[in-house]
Amino acid sequence: MSGRVWLFDDNIDTDVLAPGRYMNSSLKTLAAHCLEAVNPEFATAAKPGDVLVAGRNFGVGSSREQAAECLKFLGIAAVVAQSFAGIFYRNAINLGLPVLVGQADQNAKDGDAVSIDIRSAVLTLPSHTIQCELIPDFLLDLIAAGGLVPHLEKRFIRSGM
Repeated sequence: MSGRVWLFDDNIDTDVLAPGRYMNSSLKTLAAHCLEAVNPEFATAAKPGDVLVAGRNFGVGSSREQAAECLKFLGIAAVVAQSFAGIFYRNAINLGLPVLVGQADQNAKDGDAVSIDIRSAVLTLPSHTIQCELIPDFLLDLIAAGGLVPHLEKRFIRSGM
């Protein structure tokens, strides 16, 4: 996958990703306000294949799964951060959004062309290649299926249930 980098700082919380005042709205409306508090252009300018790069503690805050769902809806190919809040990390995986632990924020620039190989966990920037932590195979399978629910549906179909 290839796109451009969207660079963010540490401690991007779920209320910035999925603002509470729009939680009763459609996913389309909620996603239109994703990250507007820190980058008002993000939701309208992000394109499928773009990669969000951030510092530490990405997705801190409430357990709202809509935070990851908004990024997936906008076509974000992956989030690469130095660390993730645990519940955000699992919500993202469950929704089929790849999340990689790596220190890309120190080398990436906002708007850089980027490509990412999720399976090998390699992020390629114009001036650097960054090896992120590998995602275990069973989670890669879940992501490839589109998330937990589609993964389980396929398993149940294969097993005849």
